[in-house]
Amino acid sequence: MVKPMHKVPPIGGLRVTLGLLLAMLVHNLIYPLSDLGGVWPALFYMFYGLIFVVATWGLVADARMRGLAAICGAAVIVAGLLNSYTPGPWTALAVFVSSIAYHLVMGWVLAVYIFRASVVMTDVLLAATSIYLVIGSGFAAIFALIEWIAPGSFAVASGQPISWQQMVYFSYVTLTTVGYGDITPQGFYAQSFAIFEAVIGVLYTVILLSRLVGMHASPKAP
Repeated sequence: MVKPMHKVPPIGGLRVTLGLLLAMLVHNLIYPLSDLGGVWPALFYMFYGLIFVVATWGLVADARMRGLAAICGAAVIVAGLLNSYTPGPWTALAVFVSSIAYHLVMGWVLAVYIFRASVVMTDVLLAATSIYLVIGSGFAAIFALIEWIAPGSFAVASGQPISWQQMVYFSYVTLTTVGYGDITPQGFYAQSFAIFEAVIGVLYTVILLSRLVGMHASPKAP
């Protein structure tokens, strides 16, 4: 008789969700380091490749999801290092594809964590806020992939070729519907995904996050 595999229980709770949110904020501040020389890209990609892995292990006990997060995180690190120190079109593609998969895993983990919660506590609100940042970061990789497939899909006001690091900035500007206009989508797919992200940003903030905040703030029945 085969014994069932022992599952290590997740840490969960406020520490993990707060740590993930803070790590995402730091990531969004230091991403330009990936475009510098020396040791900075290595430090950035090591940090980036561990954020979602640590969060997944802290939030779920499913060995498959933990393993998938670890594989995607390792792929992001390897692809990022290769693209930083031996850049080329295929290493860039590896960064974009691995990043998209990495964000999908984290988004799924956070969604499951939120919707399985029976009570909306602070950790659930932090997880919901983290998803918003994951959406912005994930769409940056999608936009970069679109530009890789169809060069010229995005136009920069300065006339310079757009870098994938600028896609992070463009993604969050689109998600928050700020729309500075210094980077504009030109191609059909670029425009379609930009509209899609903007709609997600509005609906997510208005419907899901406000609903969770309302449930958290409402008085509990005796």
